[in-house]
Amino acid sequence: MNNVVWTIAGSDSGGGAGIQADIKAMQSFGVHGCTAITALTAQNSLGVEAINAVSTDIIESQLLALEKDMKAKVIKIGMLANVQQIQLISEHISHYKAKWPTPPVIVYDPVAIASSGDLLTEEDTVSAIRECLLPLVDVITPNTHETQLLTGVYLIGPAAIKEAANKLLSWGAKAVVIKGGHWDYPSGYCIDYCVNNFTQDGEEYWLGNQKIQTPHNHGTGCSMASVIAACLAKDYPLKDAFILAKAYINQGLKQSIRYGEGIGPVAQTWFPTNLDDYPQVIEPGSWLGDELDFDVPLDFNMAADFAPCESKSLGLYAVVDSTDWLEKCLQQGIKTAQLRVKNKTQDELDELIKHAVELGKQYNAQVFINDYWQLAIKHGAYGVHLGQEDLDIANLAAIKDAGLRLGLSTHGFYEMLRAHNYRPSYMAFGAIYPTTTKDMTGQIQGLEKLIKFVPLMQSYPTVAIGGIDLSRAEQVAKTGVGSVAVVRAITEADNYVEAISALQVAISSAN
Repeated sequence: MNNVVWTIAGSDSGGGAGIQADIKAMQSFGVHGCTAITALTAQNSLGVEAINAVSTDIIESQLLALEKDMKAKVIKIGMLANVQQIQLISEHISHYKAKWPTPPVIVYDPVAIASSGDLLTEEDTVSAIRECLLPLVDVITPNTHETQLLTGVYLIGPAAIKEAANKLLSWGAKAVVIKGGHWDYPSGYCIDYCVNNFTQDGEEYWLGNQKIQTPHNHGTGCSMASVIAACLAKDYPLKDAFILAKAYINQGLKQSIRYGEGIGPVAQTWFPTNLDDYPQVIEPGSWLGDELDFDVPLDFNMAADFAPCESKSLGLYAVVDSTDWLEKCLQQGIKTAQLRVKNKTQDELDELIKHAVELGKQYNAQVFINDYWQLAIKHGAYGVHLGQEDLDIANLAAIKDAGLRLGLSTHGFYEMLRAHNYRPSYMAFGAIYPTTTKDMTGQIQGLEKLIKFVPLMQSYPTVAIGGIDLSRAEQVAKTGVGSVAVVRAITEADNYVEAISALQVAISSAN
C-alpha cells in the first residue's frame, strides 16, 4: 500500500501552521502529502488578518483530481471554514469509505482557534461537525479549547477530560486525542490524553512532560495531527503514533525560533531520536499519576532500577522450552538463555525452574525464567523475563528485593517508553519478523523500527526477538542491538551444534 496522505485544510500565509505545517511534518515521517485547500488565510506572526474561504466547487475539483490518481491511505482534515465545507467533505469521505477498495483512515484536527486566539471558523459549525463529520472520523485530535468548544465540558481536571472524550466518542469518533498544550494541569506540565476505540477496546494512554518554555509554538496542533496521520499511514499502532507525535512536537518546540515580530512556528525537524524529547507514559503510582488522581491498586508493588546484567552485549540469546534444550545450549557456550515453558503442573514447574537455575550456575550463564517470577525468586534465578501485561500483576518489588534481573518485552515505541519507567535489566524488542511461535498480528516491528529503538534505549542491554533465523541474524545484529534471541533456529535445526556455531559467527561478524 502506498504512503499517500491527504491534508484537507487551510493555507497559512505565514508558513507556520495549516497546509504548510502539515506537509513538512508528513515529510519528516517519510510519507507523501497531497493537499486540498479549504481557505486562504492572510496571517503573519502577529495574527490572522483575513480568512478567505475557498468555494466548495474548487475544493471538490481538488478532491476529484486526487481521487482519480492518488488515493490516500490516511486523510487528515484540518480547518473547515463553514457548514457548506463540512457537508461537502463529509459527503466525499462517506463515498471513500463506501467505495474505495481500502477505505482511508480519517484523522480530524478540528482547527477552530489560532494560536493568536483568532476564531478560524464560523460560529455555527459545531452542530454540522457533530452530525455530519464525527461519525466518519477515526481519530479526532482537538486541543483543550477546541474540546470545550465542541463538547461544552469545561476541562477542570482529568475526569472532565475523560467526560469530554466520551462525548466525542458517543458522537461517532472512534478514537480521541486531546492535546494538552493549552492545559496547565498540573502546573508546569503538559499532559496529553488518548482513548482508543479505533483499534483497541477503549484503551487509554496518558502522556506527560514538563512544559517547554517558548512562545514560538505556532502550528503545534496541525503538526501533531499530521504526524499521527503519517504514522498511521505507515501502519504504526495509534499509541505509537501518539507518543511519536508528542516527541516530535517537543523536539520542534526546543528548536523553534522567531521569523517575524510575533509568535514563531514550531520547528519542523525529523523523526525524534533523542530520549529526552519523549514524554513519560503516566502510570498509577507515579508522581504524575498521583497528580492526575489515578487509582492505585491495593496490592501495588511497582519497583524500578533492577539489578544490571554483567554486560550490555548479551550475545546469542536462546529461548527454549525444556531444561534438556537449555543444557544443550549452555554446553555449546551460549551465555544468555530463557526457559519458556507452558502447560505444566505446579510441581513440574517447580522442578524445571529449580533445574534451570542449577544449570545456569553450573555453566556460569545468565538464565532467565519466563513468567514464573515466584518460582524464580524461590530458587534464586539469575533473572525473570516478563511481558507488558505482567507489569500490572507481578510483584515487582519482590523481584527487585530478591536481587533478580528483570527483562521486559516491548512491542513498539509506547511500550518501550512504558518499560523505561521500570528501568529493567534489559529490554527486548519484538517481533522483528512474523513468527509461528505466537500470534503477533499488528506487532511486527521490522528492521526500520529496530534501528530507531536501539539508540533510544542505548543505556540498556537490548534484545531483538521474533522470527530471527540464521539468514536474518547478521542484518539484525548490524542494527547495533546487543543481543539476538532465537527460538526455533536452534531447536528445529537439523544439527543444533552447527546452528549455534553459525549464529554466533553471524552475530559476531556484524559487530
